[in-house]
Amino acid sequence: MPFDYKKEYREFYMPPKTPTIVEVPAMNYLAVRGKGNPNDEDGEYKNSIGLLYGIAFTIKMSYKGSHKIDGYFEYVVPPLEGFWWQNGVKGIDYGRKEDFNFISVIRLPDFVSKEDFDWAVREATKKKKTDFSKVEFFHYEEGLCVQCLHLGSYDDEPATVEAMHQLAEREGYQLDINEERMHHEIYLSDPRKTDLAKLKTVVRHPIKKA
Repeated sequence: MPFDYKKEYREFYMPPKTPTIVEVPAMNYLAVRGKGNPNDEDGEYKNSIGLLYGIAFTIKMSYKGSHKIDGYFEYVVPPLEGFWWQNGVKGIDYGRKEDFNFISVIRLPDFVSKEDFDWAVREATKKKKTDFSKVEFFHYEEGLCVQCLHLGSYDDEPATVEAMHQLAEREGYQLDINEERMHHEIYLSDPRKTDLAKLKTVVRHPIKKA
């Protein structure tokens, strides 16, 4: 059975519906940077998703071709994630979606090296006749965070975020959002196929000792 990161690392992908504190280790990702309203049909965000999955599945299916990745094992492609920020805003202003900056990401298995990533970009570009130059190999160490499973519309996240911040404060922490540590979402549901009220999203904020 293919390795499933959501099931094997439940503390990062399937947290409870009440806020918890978590230490997130360094991980490698596929990443595409951009800006603008994520709901725009022809916007940079929705275009980024296709680019990410194009490379993610090239790597996943590499075992069927001539490029052999050292240490490869079969796995389920991890869920789509996003780091979000707005210039001049500490946190997120959900009423100003047009001002969003983002890094859209998909986690890479640890066995994928930068050289394997470079191969995948060349391979996908050749086979899919698409420009994948915006995709980058992104190393990120998130560190200490407060997180929660949010159920429902993305626009209803502020109530979940407030509960997260209250827990962090009670436990002796303070919010640590800055240019390097950002609002983080992990998308466990496909919004094209899921009722808004049933959407599952992990919301994560960086914190530090107060």
